[in-house]
Amino acid sequence: MKIKDVIQYLEQLAPPVYQASYDNAGLIVGDAQQEAKGVLCCLDSTEAIVEEAADKGCNLIVAHHPIVFKGLKSLTGRNYVERVVIQAIKHDIAIYAIHTNLDSVYHKGVNEKICEKIGLSHTQILAPTQSLKKLSVYVPPTHSEQVRQALFEAGAGTLGQEQGLSYASLGVGTKEGQTGAEVKLEVFFPLAIQAQVLAALKKGADGLELPYELLPVENRNPLVGSGMLGQLDQPMKEEAFLKHLKKAMEANIIRHTALRGNKIETVAVCGGAGGFLLGAAKARKADIFITADYKYHEFFDADGQIIIADIGHFESEQFTIELLEAVISKKFNNFAVYSTEVVTNPVHYL
Repeated sequence: MKIKDVIQYLEQLAPPVYQASYDNAGLIVGDAQQEAKGVLCCLDSTEAIVEEAADKGCNLIVAHHPIVFKGLKSLTGRNYVERVVIQAIKHDIAIYAIHTNLDSVYHKGVNEKICEKIGLSHTQILAPTQSLKKLSVYVPPTHSEQVRQALFEAGAGTLGQEQGLSYASLGVGTKEGQTGAEVKLEVFFPLAIQAQVLAALKKGADGLELPYELLPVENRNPLVGSGMLGQLDQPMKEEAFLKHLKKAMEANIIRHTALRGNKIETVAVCGGAGGFLLGAAKARKADIFITADYKYHEFFDADGQIIIADIGHFESEQFTIELLEAVISKKFNNFAVYSTEVVTNPVHYL
């Protein structure tokens, strides 16, 4: 089992196409063709993390945050980023980051894990993105069913919890002056699987050259986007919920706006810096918005309509480590998978 096999699996769960434009997720250091000897999961790649990986016999670090965001013009060890890269190369350890693409997926994503820890149900993406495409293909009736099934097997025809969705219309096609019956098949699919959908189309066509068109659609993909919205099984008083939140997320402190005298039932969350989603949280009638990295003046934006609860960046995403260990160890049993024992939170509280 090679490092590239681990990466390919992770990128099926959180396709790189879903990462933000500023991000640098992916393989940052190392050779993907090496045999995977062990994996260490962490939030941040630091010098202590690299040492821990070496001590545990791991040659792959899977981190949430990329150690390199901007291009490095030198590797002299003048800052911690350069030192980590140098140290990883010396130990022959690969570093892979799975960042905003993991933030953006519903299943096995950062925000689903937060909802699980808090105890939310009926969860859904808070701000779905436009990441759907539509395939229309013109097929002889004799081949329409096998093409349809090939597209389904590739992942097309899925919207939210619904699977096997397609539309077929029977019409008349022309070719070199001749006419004949033709079926127009239409399916939606996520942008991330376009290559495999087209490969499935070719396979299902069984040697026929089938005309098709691909179109971007404005519909929002319910399984991809930012943040998450969920419900408490039983409404809670605001102060009681904040205490529950602090315990569930193992937060040292919660900075929050004024309580509103209402019960908490609908909860919006976003791991890391999620202030850009406040408008979406208000629009979805959330009683509280849980995130991190709020600045003083930004708290005023609650404007008495919602409670903003800043639990800290590390605190909001720390259980991503647990998530990564679980998904990797469940898939692979050829090597050991560890959660780091190093706390990389750079923020300390007195």
